Amino acid sequence: MNPHKKEFWFPRKRFGMGWGLPVTWQGWVVFLGYILLSILGIRLFSDDSGEMSTPWFLLYFSVLTVAFIFVVWKKGEPPER
Repeated sequence: MNPHKKEFWFPRKRFGMGWGLPVTWQGWVVFLGYILLSILGIRLFSDDSGEMSTPWFLLYFSVLTVAFIFVVWKKGEPPER
């Protein structure tokens, strides 16, 4: 393995913009962690009667999504020019 070759966790899409599904175990951990934390947020911001605190959940989900996009941007393959 070449130590100077950068290994990307998320490949760029062939068509369109963005990244595809993860190709490394680290990428899968980040992706599945994002999914699980999103589901946990639903349970965390719901009370016993099932009512959800929507503004707090939206803030939580927004911060979580920005963090996920940042990791994908840093560890993903750069877009083609």
